[in-house]
Amino acid sequence: MALTTYAELKTSVADFLNRTDLTSAIPTFISLAEADFNRKIRHWRMEKRSTAVIDSQYTSPPTDFLEPIRLSMLSGNTSPLEPVSQSQMMEQRQLGQNTSGTPRFYAITDGSIEVYPNPNSDTLTLEMVYYGRPTALSDVNTSNWLLTYYPDAYLYGALVHSAPYLADDSRIQVWASLLNNSISGINSDNESAKYGGVGLKMKARSY
Repeated sequence: MALTTYAELKTSVADFLNRTDLTSAIPTFISLAEADFNRKIRHWRMEKRSTAVIDSQYTSPPTDFLEPIRLSMLSGNTSPLEPVSQSQMMEQRQLGQNTSGTPRFYAITDGSIEVYPNPNSDTLTLEMVYYGRPTALSDVNTSNWLLTYYPDAYLYGALVHSAPYLADDSRIQVWASLLNNSISGINSDNESAKYGGVGLKMKARSY
């Protein structure tokens, strides 16, 4: 059968398991698979762009924020912010005596974006390019790009998470292998799409 909607996915999972009594459990299997995807898949279709006016040391990221790709100031200093660890951020603050100015560094701290120097204006704009969490499937949101282009990942992901619930150890290795192959293929497709047209260039020798 087709596998393009949330309802079709739930039906396929039930068919593969040959069970009719898992109506309430299958959505949980799918949700657990999505949590796995958020940790393991990085694809250009997940890339998002957002801006925010920053006026303090900490700024909340977008609600679907998974991982930063590039953060830049659109005012003051237009160069990208340099990512640093929290210990490096502390060192910067100690060396600069916690000065204010146009931010040049950032770290992810307690779920927020911490910048340094602290903004010295309430009109500074931060651009965030990041990996965003795909919209979860539901009876309201019946599809997303991941299900549209990679339905096998959803199917095998849900089946993998059904195995502990059903105490079915005999099939989990097969499904896990198929899921891993699917995730590897998705990440590989991303590399091909983004960098496949970038060939090697010969650098002219200067004398």
